[in-house]
Formats: sequence, structure tokens, C-alpha cells
Amino acid sequence: MPAKPSSPSTSRSRPKAKKKAPTKVKAKIKTPRKRKPAKSKKSKPKTKPRQSEKIKRTGYSQIVLLGTGNPGPDPDKCGPSLAIVVNDVPYIVDFGPGVVRRAAAAAKLGVHGLSPSNLKHAFLTHLHSDHTTGYPDLIFTPWVCGRDEALKVFGPKGLSHMTDHILAAYEADIDQRLNGLEPANTDGYQVECQEIKPGLCYEDENVEVHAFAVSHGSWPAYGYKFICPDRTIVISGDTCLNNNVAKAAKGCDVLIHEVCSGMGLMMRSPEWQKYHSSYHTLAYELGELATEAKPGLLVLVHQLLQGVSEADLLREVRSTYSGPVISGKDLDIL
Repeated sequence: MPAKPSSPSTSRSRPKAKKKAPTKVKAKIKTPRKRKPAKSKKSKPKTKPRQSEKIKRTGYSQIVLLGTGNPGPDPDKCGPSLAIVVNDVPYIVDFGPGVVRRAAAAAKLGVHGLSPSNLKHAFLTHLHSDHTTGYPDLIFTPWVCGRDEALKVFGPKGLSHMTDHILAAYEADIDQRLNGLEPANTDGYQVECQEIKPGLCYEDENVEVHAFAVSHGSWPAYGYKFICPDRTIVISGDTCLNNNVAKAAKGCDVLIHEVCSGMGLMMRSPEWQKYHSSYHTLAYELGELATEAKPGLLVLVHQLLQGVSEADLLREVRSTYSGPVISGKDLDIL
């Protein structure tokens, strides 16, 4: 248009009431030191990104569509989010509403890497609310479920500011969990946040992640290319037609791309036509891009139907693209 649960060594006492003497406890029980909620840790980007030599040459990747929706509250679609799971390690891209519950549902379906306490890495395409209202959920719910490492998040400028304010907004919750009776660990709610630039932004033994700029109105926005041991996956994020996507997706195994019905958009007001054409990729344009890039599979997400049917949307894409294409649904596993 775009880190293992541990039980504390001591029991925790209830918070002290104001102007009252503290409750006496047995000598062998220590009262935990009160901790202030931490601000997000801003890690420094790498100065000279290089091609990873760490990636395992064997492994199996899964793509799980956690949410294929858009700002409209469709009860059958959660907000934009997907997971790439490699050797049971999940990497989340975007965190729209419902992200952790969809991950838990996928774990029940057999993608065990998506158990909530295992959600430790996330990548954000841009700051629009439909892609970020699940961010507090991603920070706090896995912590409550046992995650005892800081969540590592990568994304555009403004992400650190958003992260600091979310942690500040939940300061009372953090204080109660750390200093009340709950046996909460002290690290799982913290966030290591890195604002990225185009290029290699993350690598480990499972994946190599490259970010590339896309066009989403005036927003700073990114798409991502995941190089896995068994295949290459490109995610457009929200974007109008952008040549950087075509370049990144050239010959990839899977291209996951947002889409807007051009036929449906013609029935909208001129103001909405101008908006969507500046922020999103029309279906026939996506077909032309895919014809150039030649992905092994094209997957439609964030489908803006504009009043037409899903079958109509697919016909629009196929009018300019003859390769394999599917319209993604929540909890599709590819």
C-alpha cells in the first residue's frame, strides 16, 4: 500500500503496604530486591555485514501463517503475522492482534517450536497498528509462560520508542509479577531492540535475514529475505509495487506478498483509491512482479478484497501470472 523457565531460589513476599511495617518472615526466606522495569536494550548494528558462515547446511524450515488479516476486524483472520520455524526455532515477522494465541494453536497442530515460551526473535516490517497491537502480547505472555531470555526484536526507526513506552505502560504488571508471590523470572519480559538498515540484519546457525526497503506511503518500512538451510523465503511486508521486492525475490522458493484487489478498488472513492495505490500492491501488479521474479510459490496475505471475492482476487493475480499461487489463510503451514 508494507530467550527457559527457571524457578527462583527463594519465595517472594507480597508488596509492602505504604506506611506499615513489613510483614515478618522466617529467617531462611529472603525478600527479593525490588526491581524497576527495564527499558529496552538497544544493541548496536553490525558495522560490516557479511554473508553468514554459520548456517547449518541441513535443516527443515516451516512457514506458518499466524495472521493473514488487515485492519478490518475479520473474526476468521488475526492481524498480520507469520513465523518461519527452522530446526524448531521460530522467527516471527510482524505481530498483529492474536499473535501468541495463533502460535499456541500452531504448536497444538504439531509445530512445537511455536510454543509460547519459545518465542524469542521477531522482525517488524513497519509500525502500523494492525502489525503491532500484538507487541505487548509478544513481550509479556511468553514471559508469563516461562520465557527467561529477553525478546530480540528488529525493525524500522521508531521501534525503540514504541518498545520503551510499552514497557512503561505495563510497569505495574511487571512490578507485581517480580515482587508479588508469582515465581516470575527477571529477564523474560525484557526487550533487546535494534533499529535496522537495509542489508544483513540477523544471522545464526539456522537463518540469515536480510532487510530491504519497501514503499508504504511515508512510513519507513521493510521486507525481509530469509535464507534457510533448505530454501529461501521472501516477505514483502506492506508495500505498493516496489522493484526491491522483485530483486530480493528473484528465483526464491516462496514469495509471501500482500495484495489489494484493483477491481474492487475501482468501486471505492477517489480518496481511498489514491491511498491504497500509494500503500499497497494491486493484484495485477503483483502478478507482473511475480512473473519477473519467478518464485517457486506465491502466497497472498493481508488480502484487501475491497468487496470482491477471494476467487476474484486470485483471478486478478492470474491475469498477469501463470505460476503457482495460493491465497493464504490463518494457520496454513507451508
